[in-house]
Order: sequence, then C-alpha cells, then structure tokens
Amino acid sequence: MAAGAVDAEAERKTLALPAILSPVQFPGKLLPKPTPMNLRRFAETPVVRRAINVIKDRIAAMDWQVRVRRGVLPGAVLDAREKLRALRRTLEEPNAVDSFRTLIEQVIEDALTGGYGAIEMEPTGDEERPAMLWPVDGASIRINARWDGQPETPRYAQAMPGQLDGVDLRDDQLMYIRMNPRSFTPFGLGPLEVAFETVNEFLSAHRFAAKLAANSVAQYALWLNEATPAQHDRLIRWWQDEIEGTGRVPLLSTEQKPEVLRFAQGTDADLRLEWQQFLIRMVANAFGLPPMLLGLEGDVNRATAAELADEAFRGAILPLAQLLADHITRDLFAKCIGWREFEFAFNDLNARDEETELAVQVQLLQAGVLTVNEVRAMRGLAPLGPGGVAQLAGEAEAHQQDE
Repeated sequence: MAAGAVDAEAERKTLALPAILSPVQFPGKLLPKPTPMNLRRFAETPVVRRAINVIKDRIAAMDWQVRVRRGVLPGAVLDAREKLRALRRTLEEPNAVDSFRTLIEQVIEDALTGGYGAIEMEPTGDEERPAMLWPVDGASIRINARWDGQPETPRYAQAMPGQLDGVDLRDDQLMYIRMNPRSFTPFGLGPLEVAFETVNEFLSAHRFAAKLAANSVAQYALWLNEATPAQHDRLIRWWQDEIEGTGRVPLLSTEQKPEVLRFAQGTDADLRLEWQQFLIRMVANAFGLPPMLLGLEGDVNRATAAELADEAFRGAILPLAQLLADHITRDLFAKCIGWREFEFAFNDLNARDEETELAVQVQLLQAGVLTVNEVRAMRGLAPLGPGGVAQLAGEAEAHQQDE
C-alpha cells in the first residue's frame, strides 16, 4: 500500500458490539424493529442452527467474481483492469479483522435470524482499496421513517447506549439487507421470525420429553386400598429411604394387592415424537428447506433425495445469494464507490452441483449459444486471447470488442 493510503483509510462510525451494552429506545423519527431478544437464543438451538448453517455455509463457500456489468462495453471503461483488482481487494480485505467469508457469514446470520443484514461502507479515497466494510448488528439499526430519498439525508441510525440520538448513516454508508420486504413496514421478515412460535413450542415439547425420558416426571402412582394415614406415611418413608434410586426389588406384605395406576401409555408415544417431527417440518418450511436437511429422513429415498436437495438450493440458497449480490453491486459499487460499470456475481448459481453446471455449459457450447470466453466469464476465468492464452481484463478489451 502506498504511503498516503494509510492516511486515507476510512474510520468506522458504528459500534462493533452494541448488544453487550444496555439497549436504548429513541423517540421521534427513528424506528426500532420490534424483534424479540429470544430470536438470537433460538438461533443457537440445534434444529434452527442446522437450518441457518445449511444456507449460510453454502453461500459463504461459493466462488465469486467482480466483472463489468452486462450492457457495458469493456473498452468503454477507463482503467477497467485496475478497478477490478481494487474492487476484489476491497471485498477480500474488507477491514483489518475480517475476510470476505467472515464478513458475509455475519450478514447472512442476521438476515436469517431477524430479517436484517447490515454492513457499514466508508470510502477511503485510495484507488487500490476504494472502500472499507464492517459488519453491523442489524438489531441496533434504526430506520428513518421520514427519509426523503435524498443522498445527503440520513436514512439509518445505530443505537448508541447512553445517547439520545444514534449515529446517523446515509444511504451510501450502510448496506441494509431485508428479507421478505413488505410495503407496510420498512423492516424485513426473517425466517426465524416466521418460525418463532414453532421453535418455542418445539423447545417446550423437547424439554418435556427429556424430563419424561429421565424419569424426572412420574407417570404412574401406587394405590393401596383401605390404608390408614399412618401406614400411608410409613410406606412413603420406606420407599424413599430404601427403594427409590437403589434398584432393589420392593417387597410388600399387605392384605390386598396394591395396584399401579398409570397416567400415560408408558411407550414412546408419551414423548410426543410425532409432534416434534411435525414442528421440525414447520421450521424447515419457514426456512424454505426440505425436512430431509434437518434430520427427518423417514420419507426420503434415492429417487427423491436429489430433487429435495435441488429444491433447497433453488428455494432457499439461490434467492438469498442473488439478494446479496444485488446489494453489493448497487450499494457498494454504485452508491458508495461510484463505479456503476461493475457488478458482483456468484459463480455457482446456475446449477446446484458442478457436474450439472458443466453439462449445461458444454451443451450450450456445442449448440453455439455461448462462446468459450462467455463460459470462462461465467466460471470467473479470464478470457482467451488469439493464441489461446488467458488475458487480463485490460489486455482483452480490444479482443472482446472484435468478437
């Protein structure tokens, strides 16, 4: 990095960990999202964590590229090679702590949990790294309900403990990703919010089943006919002192045989396992995933497994990945940096697996629908020159124009 680049580094305005401090409510135009605090606790339970990781890890592990936007001739972009390198460095090294994966994982986590994913963007003035990025706790972001659409008017604010007003952020300073946007509210709706009641019921049923399986909940009683109160108390003390927890065989000597009264069937049906499986299916539906990916494999065979996995990719992973790519292109490249000629794209969105994607691309090549350089661009590779040698973006501008 050049000597002047250090002085040009941007300064972060938002607070890194606002959740560890006391929450503050702001009157007036800044609207907080009414998200229950239990959402973050529910996100740490096994079923919900599995659903989040299925989506988050798949997107975070995708290969990606920065390229010239469709409809823009590469030869018309000044210094395209240097700008592409600068944008890639901005995403690979967003700040002094995070990488692209750690940054995007935090954003996806918040988006799936509460319907918000926030990244602060600050321009640096350095051509080699034009901006710096920091993950922001989406629950601490307040939205200005009176925003007039002007770039200089603050649109967001972060809640700062001990202050009456938050840190104002313009539209070109914060990337705010909303899941399931709606017209009657400025806030998004996360999958975990949809499954909030279902997860709560599942945890209650799971705790009850755990206590029942551990014999901490008695499901039967011993009935002695015509026993005096003294005999009743003596039997209780004898049972607690000599029998309970010892594994000994109790011997009873009474005139009438005692009877065991059962309050339940004494089988696995008492654990409400089918009810728990139904709730897991509802959690999977909220996240757009097949129940197979959350551990329910009873109704899955070899013929349907591939279809269900493809459904998970098309219904849950692909839409969120495209939403992230659109926000990076529009908010970071266009609004914050001002380079509208470039776009961000994931390379693994055309097919669920590599074999399917390769087969489709080979068929399109054979049919003449795509050229070799177009396929290479889809896979994030540099175009080939006249001699079959890969060229960089700046060197291949004239060749692409000839094609």
